[in-house]
Amino acid sequence: MKIEFWSIGKAHDPTIKDAIDDYTKRINKYAPVKWMILPVPKNAGMLSEADLKKLEGKMIMEWLEKDDVLIALDERGKEMSSEDLATFIIKRGNMGSRKLIFLIGGAFGIDAIVMQRADFTWSLSKLVFPHQLVRLILSEQIYRAYTIIKNEKYHHR
Repeated sequence: MKIEFWSIGKAHDPTIKDAIDDYTKRINKYAPVKWMILPVPKNAGMLSEADLKKLEGKMIMEWLEKDDVLIALDERGKEMSSEDLATFIIKRGNMGSRKLIFLIGGAFGIDAIVMQRADFTWSLSKLVFPHQLVRLILSEQIYRAYTIIKNEKYHHR
């Protein structure tokens, strides 16, 4: 099963890029993984929040394929422990899912049309984090989930 991390915004911040790259490389030992940094629509500063979200939503919907499993990251989603995340990944693999896409929305969140398409909505925390930090937390948690699946020493409980 392939893993893709989609994030609307700028390239990885240099201060955390090495850490994100490190966890991405570690995940690759278990599953093919890649980052897709989706560009902010042109003239974003001239658009209302609603119009910007709609444009981002349209772009995301165009990129998605029919069989993609979309996990939207949203503060109102379901929280999971690291063990729950590992179980989620196992179940998706057992269901024959070929690609899991973890989506980090734009500055104002994810458009309703994308949220309706999402197969699961996941909250990393009730706290709100900067998007760049979410990228690091997400990559570390997916790596942690795979080490739990493989019963490796990284995760201590």
